[in-house]
Amino acid sequence: MNAPIVRLYLLVLVLFATLIYFSSKWAVFDAEELKDKTENRRALIAEQQIPRGTISTSDGVLLAESLPEGEGNKPVFVRRYPVDDPNTFGNPVGYSYVEVGRTGIELSENDLLSGEQNEFASIVDQLRDIPPEGADVTLTLDAAAQRLAVQQLSAAAAPGVGGSVVALDPETGAVKVMASIPGFDPNVIQNSETFSELSTDPAAPLVNRPTQSVYTPGSTMKVVTATAALDSGKFDTDTTLNADSGKQISGQPLANSGGTNFGTIDMTTALTNSVNTYWAQVGVELGTGTMVDYMKRFGMYADPKLNYPDGQMIASGVRNQAGDLVESDFDVGRVAIGQGGEEGQAAMTPLQMAEVAAAVANGGDLMKPNLLQSAQDPDGRTIDELDPDRASGVMSDETAQQVTEMMVNVTEEGTAAGLSVGGVSFAGKTGTAEIDVAAGINRPWFIGFAPADDPQVAVAAMIEQCQGCTGGEVAGPIATSVMQSLLEG
Repeated sequence: MNAPIVRLYLLVLVLFATLIYFSSKWAVFDAEELKDKTENRRALIAEQQIPRGTISTSDGVLLAESLPEGEGNKPVFVRRYPVDDPNTFGNPVGYSYVEVGRTGIELSENDLLSGEQNEFASIVDQLRDIPPEGADVTLTLDAAAQRLAVQQLSAAAAPGVGGSVVALDPETGAVKVMASIPGFDPNVIQNSETFSELSTDPAAPLVNRPTQSVYTPGSTMKVVTATAALDSGKFDTDTTLNADSGKQISGQPLANSGGTNFGTIDMTTALTNSVNTYWAQVGVELGTGTMVDYMKRFGMYADPKLNYPDGQMIASGVRNQAGDLVESDFDVGRVAIGQGGEEGQAAMTPLQMAEVAAAVANGGDLMKPNLLQSAQDPDGRTIDELDPDRASGVMSDETAQQVTEMMVNVTEEGTAAGLSVGGVSFAGKTGTAEIDVAAGINRPWFIGFAPADDPQVAVAAMIEQCQGCTGGEVAGPIATSVMQSLLEG
């Protein structure tokens, strides 16, 4: 065959394939992505004719409903958020309006809420001339604990300062609390002027901090380091190291809190007293490869496996000054204690740190977090419900037990000794990330679970910044109050 003809034939084939691809791109390959885009109003306009399903908490509080507006046989249904304190639930639930789009649960569970969850059933209903109607969704959120978390965060944080609490059922992954301050009232979002003001507010009330914001985790990161040290077999709880201040880590001296010299101590003592120089040496000995491996086991370096919009989740891990995730060439000693440098700094979402506590509480198995408890169709039939799913095996049961015992020691003798959860034994770890050393600005953290011998709730609490504060003093009481509320509820 003539070579020029062959080349022309191949060119025609390539052009034809390109034409087919770009003709099908939005209609087939990227149809779901296009539908989920916040800017896409077409689906929202069409769905205004459908009675959208309600959203309620696990303890029966109605969070969202659709009300008809207009006259005639085909009213327009408009979303309303009827609770007295909509700011408390605005971030996790989100909003759904033609004017501004859709976010949060309203977006992630849209197929259920709009009645599109069963395509075959939808076709049959159309043939029977039955108008479509959305399913009612029940969330795993506990309204009482959510309210308590927001109240306590708001009381602890200065005006305009953010904070977050996440509480999980470690055995099922059910998200019991997803609190973020400052919050917003979704009822006012459809007003374009109000939406613009909220979108540009420096306090970022539209940001769902548990899933969208990353922070240096301070000493709560030592739980991850302890897990890696024990589970890898490179250390045990009796391993002793000299833990005086001034140890050279990556060529720079590192101090303990208050410059304390601890002498030679074992691992339990190091976690109980949150000794920086001990854990930094452990991190250096483990190396970046082992640390990154265990961080990935905990779910870092990937978006959370949560039924939530991709655009409202961010991966935890080690991030460089440009904000990119890095897996090598960072100061592993300082990352091991929840710090870092320009080459890489520990950066965690509150949800991620709650998952760290939950994995230890669940014997080393990390469950996928889930916000959906159940969904009922208009006839009252359950068409979807929480199905616990294991995300990863983080550590052995033996390692989980060892880490638990050390975390219990933290709450009984260490940096969290002044805290309590209704009289039951609990496990915890404080964290105090230094934001501005000269000004005394810190970021307080606390992670933990209760009861220690039969964990039913795992939690992470964080305030973005406060002056002269510590994790045990500020974040700890918030976390323990939320745990107690859920245990008593």
